[in-house]
Amino acid sequence: MADNAGPTDRKRILYVENGIGYGGAIICLRHLVRNLDRTRFEPLVITGRGDALYRDIAQEAPWRHVPDRLIDLAPFKRRLDAAHWPDKLPGLRFLLGQFLARADDLCNFLPSFLGTLWVALRFQPHLIHANNEPLCNRSALLVGKLLNIPVVSHVRGDQQGSAMMRWFYRIPTRFIAVSRWVSDSLGRLGIAETKRGYVYDGIELDKLDLQADGLAFRRRYGVPDQAIAVGLVGLLIPWKGQRLFLQAGHELLERHPDLYLLIVGGTPAECVDYERELRAEAASARHAERIIFTGHQTGMPAVYKGLDVVVSASTSPEPLGTMIIECLAMARPLIAPDHGGALEMVEHERTGLLFEAGNASDLAAAIERLCSDASLRRILGAAARQHALETFSIEQHINAVQNVYDDVLGATRQAGHDAQPS
Repeated sequence: MADNAGPTDRKRILYVENGIGYGGAIICLRHLVRNLDRTRFEPLVITGRGDALYRDIAQEAPWRHVPDRLIDLAPFKRRLDAAHWPDKLPGLRFLLGQFLARADDLCNFLPSFLGTLWVALRFQPHLIHANNEPLCNRSALLVGKLLNIPVVSHVRGDQQGSAMMRWFYRIPTRFIAVSRWVSDSLGRLGIAETKRGYVYDGIELDKLDLQADGLAFRRRYGVPDQAIAVGLVGLLIPWKGQRLFLQAGHELLERHPDLYLLIVGGTPAECVDYERELRAEAASARHAERIIFTGHQTGMPAVYKGLDVVVSASTSPEPLGTMIIECLAMARPLIAPDHGGALEMVEHERTGLLFEAGNASDLAAAIERLCSDASLRRILGAAARQHALETFSIEQHINAVQNVYDDVLGATRQAGHDAQPS
């Protein structure tokens, strides 16, 4: 971290992260904060979660934990969704849902809002950077509105929803979308082009070790050196497509005795039931011994080097997967669905293979093609790395985000000047 002493007029940026778990959003935020120009900007990071992975942020920038979940109501919501008895009385399911929603507001949102407000009052930021969609970061947006602080909202997914969601989207001063596809979805909400733009996520490509020990990773999980290891990397969340990956892999395991399927990633607390279902499905399959769950991994370069083929199987359009960027930069052959940000990141048969989103048979065909052609894997991997170096450097990302800050802060200063009595 380059925390250089700078001018006294450094602009204070309050970063607020309230994502579902430790995934691409927080990883990209850490890249941004580490490389921020500290002679011009002073960061403070708030996260809604506070386990060891988040506490490590304090090594890179001032960090505060403001819990966004004091009481976990997700199990009650899942039970309500699965139950049939609320349908016996008209309107009962709606009333119970509203009760849980208001309980969540009182027990979780209100303390998060007050905690964020307290930090903002003490830090006195010039700008708030909300690292997730407006509804995820309601606290940050409302603090900005209350204190008259401009808010930049970093949007990472397709935007569809209720009237309340549309109201929250009126609060940010500026939107940074992670891809052209996401920016276009903001446009469908009526957000003017002057208030939005897209900036591809950037990662520290020079810190991705191409010489990492992939064999050590394989051996840790019992994958033979000569086997073909195909891995899906990502948080265990239903829309990430782990179930589709297993469906595609079942028949391939039968035909290819040297094939291993790896599911790489941690599980958010609200998705533990999903992980349990996946493990049960894998355990009941033939050749279950060649389906491996690794859990969360910290040394990702070794993971990528240990995989012969990397898969993204998201069933909902992925805005701009950090995993895809890392995979491309590590020169790994990639298979991705033909929707969302993947269409901007992967050129079919040049930097990877695309398959029909949600189609297990098409995914299986793509996996089989790469497993059977080592030469194609090398060609795609080399082209993928060159594309990543040209498109996803942290330097380009930092410059673009700081330009947004300059525009927003400059406009804010001008508005304040114009409001002065003549």
